[in-house]
Amino acid sequence: MDLTVTRRQRDGRTILHLAGEVDVATAPKLRDELGRAISEGSLDLIVDLSDVPFLDSTGLGVLVGRLKAVRLQGGDLVLAALQDRTLRNFHITGLDRVFRLYDSVDDALAADTQPDAASSM
Repeated sequence: MDLTVTRRQRDGRTILHLAGEVDVATAPKLRDELGRAISEGSLDLIVDLSDVPFLDSTGLGVLVGRLKAVRLQGGDLVLAALQDRTLRNFHITGLDRVFRLYDSVDDALAADTQPDAASSM
């Protein structure tokens, strides 16, 4: 299954909506899209995973890598609208304690997303 990434601005923040599976075949596209957003100055990122039914360890690695990159520049990357199967991967790996996870994009927009000392990498 292909991965589609669309980017939009809302309330001064960048939202990347993913649709499709994130796996070894599609993770490079995700890495490139996130990298492009960061290099263009988007340091307050929300990744909308509402249409991602599957996310493997390669995809998790991309998200962790881009989280580190954006935090080094004083920004943050949060995740929104994870499906149960995908959310389970974050719990199993402990990444639910590294990323800020929100039920929806609206919840992420309403929250203060600046990383605190306990969650910074």
